[in-house]
Amino acid sequence: MSLADHLKAARGIARSCRIYYGDRDRSARMDALYRRFISPGALVFDIGSHVGDRIASFRRLGARVIAVEPQPAAAAFLRLAYGWRRNVTVIQAAIGRAEGLLDLHINLSNPTISTGSAAFIAAAGEAPGWHDQKWDRQQSVPLLTLDSLIAREGCPGFIKIDVEGFEAEVLAGLKTPVPALSFEFTTIQRDVAEACLARLMDLGSYRFNAALGENHRMEFAEPIDGGAMRNWLGGLPHQANSGDIYAVLNSGDPAAGGAEQRP
Repeated sequence: MSLADHLKAARGIARSCRIYYGDRDRSARMDALYRRFISPGALVFDIGSHVGDRIASFRRLGARVIAVEPQPAAAAFLRLAYGWRRNVTVIQAAIGRAEGLLDLHINLSNPTISTGSAAFIAAAGEAPGWHDQKWDRQQSVPLLTLDSLIAREGCPGFIKIDVEGFEAEVLAGLKTPVPALSFEFTTIQRDVAEACLARLMDLGSYRFNAALGENHRMEFAEPIDGGAMRNWLGGLPHQANSGDIYAVLNSGDPAAGGAEQRP
């Protein structure tokens, strides 16, 4: 990578830090939301850590965090900010359906939407509000699976997945249900979220809730089933843009382990 690209990447990371670390009220809402799923001492996987604002929240809640981030500049930032801290492990890799290598498409100016999905880039190119985005570099990165990560680190109580259109690929590499998780959705690729819902319903008796954008407020007073969540997702206007869907195993499911999380 050229010096100009290194500088561009550094500016992109600095921009993300200003966005994701500059609002104390947002951090408080984030902590309140994740407290539904995470108790002190829990193991959490942060898949697509970016600049680590979720790592900060998980640490405030007393969790042990495995942070996975494929972008070189973002992973370097995470090692500086968190890699030396107790109960945080930073892994520079992507997560998918099988181990190997992944061609990562990097947006140097806006690294939060770097992606391993060519379909995501194609969808963005046709969507209003996305036309100025440019994925200006490709890099081959190690590709792991959730199952291999579990074998190495243990079974997490919660997994956060935010990987810009690659979420269904991440869940394809999970063969055993976990107590709770979240995955990002976008209105430019609702089919990816629908595939995630289908995968989770195949894995176990999950119930769902959702939060739009970065507001960290649940949309439903009570969790809903997968069919209802799919209908809600399909009815969102394009302007809703993105959010996160939260999934929790019903307490009666043997894989839930008596978990009392509430989405």
